[in-house]
Amino acid sequence: MALPFDRLVIATGNAGKLREIRQLLSPLALEVLPQSDFAVPEAEEPHCTFIENALAKARHASMHTGLAALADDSGICVDALQGAPGVLSARYAGEPRSDARNNDKLLAAMADQENRHAHYYCVMVLVRHPEDPQPLIAEGIWQGEILDTPRGDGGFGYDPIFLDAKTDKTGAELPLEIKNRISHRGQALSKLLHMLERLQ
Repeated sequence: MALPFDRLVIATGNAGKLREIRQLLSPLALEVLPQSDFAVPEAEEPHCTFIENALAKARHASMHTGLAALADDSGICVDALQGAPGVLSARYAGEPRSDARNNDKLLAAMADQENRHAHYYCVMVLVRHPEDPQPLIAEGIWQGEILDTPRGDGGFGYDPIFLDAKTDKTGAELPLEIKNRISHRGQALSKLLHMLERLQ
């Protein structure tokens, strides 16, 4: 696949996200670089929607590096909590960010809830340059439910308490190859790859 660019900066400082995105992009003849290689400062994420935050992060990374940039914004949305933690998923329990504290806070919030349904949501935005008027945008949704207690030691974020609806395993119990195929991020990136094919 010949793309209109051969280097792509990933606008994240999250090692787990970076690992998943790199693996998913591995079939492409593309040099995938973390924004930390360029000392890009963390972008502001002031918006209440995933799409606005992802676009802001992609443009920010592209502006600082001069490269095409890919950003995602993702989180977990719980029906019984009206979609919370949503865009605040990474800092649900405050700063400094902590997966363990976020999980504990969500479990406490769900203690008396009968409706355990939740979904992970991901939107990916790719800009070819900071003023790209037509960014590539793809989304994915991963359905499941919130458990009472954590299971598994893989993954990151809310994976230990998120039970996949189809496999009956938590995100933390799934091998990375399977998780990448069915997850919100895997779905979004798969759609993005199809968009990239049309750029040739």
